Amino acid sequence: MAQEASYFIWGVDDSPYGPVDLAELHSWIQLGRVFANTWVFERGSGEWKRASQYTELQNLFGDVHEVSSRLGLTPGLLRRVKILANLQDLQLAHLCDFIDVEEVPSFSILFKQGDVGDAMYLVIAGELRARTTINGVESIMATFRAGDFFGDMALFDNGPRSADVVANMDSSLLKISAENFYRMIREAPGLAAPFLQATVRTLSSRIRADNKRLSHLSEQFSASRGI
Repeated sequence: MAQEASYFIWGVDDSPYGPVDLAELHSWIQLGRVFANTWVFERGSGEWKRASQYTELQNLFGDVHEVSSRLGLTPGLLRRVKILANLQDLQLAHLCDFIDVEEVPSFSILFKQGDVGDAMYLVIAGELRARTTINGVESIMATFRAGDFFGDMALFDNGPRSADVVANMDSSLLKISAENFYRMIREAPGLAAPFLQATVRTLSSRIRADNKRLSHLSEQFSASRGI
């Protein structure tokens, strides 16, 4: 009896994983750890190929558009959100298992300052603003348009919202609850990892931009005082 082939998988962290047998590889695909474009090495052939190029795996990769249409979403629509732009079609289809679509009418309040944070939001259409109001005077902290995301810290600390978020126009959002986020980590680590990496990169860019603005304001203030 021939020995069952063993496989190695090239992970999203640029490290190889394995060896695994065919049954375990099937399980990894179902869990979202291996996708159609994932590089897989098979000992018998001695070469790396995309997972979808293996005959024994092809029937495990379904119709991405059919899967994602469960929420009325397609990969092209999902890629309007910047942190999703580099995800593969099958990853985007799997993401639909962990998100909800929320329609926010114009001028309505999505949440208020002080509310307990329990979800992050990704904007696929429309525009919203984050505001604080002091003595009846509104101060706009940020504006969110298609491609942006907000509320991400709620996934980690469930702390109070730091501002109201109000729809400037009819808006369509993808909602990822804290519960679904941690379910994604447990059930689909191969999806959660690139999602988190893209989110952290964007947050880092925001922090650097804020630091640059603060440094510029500090220089202006010092110059105005003749320091």
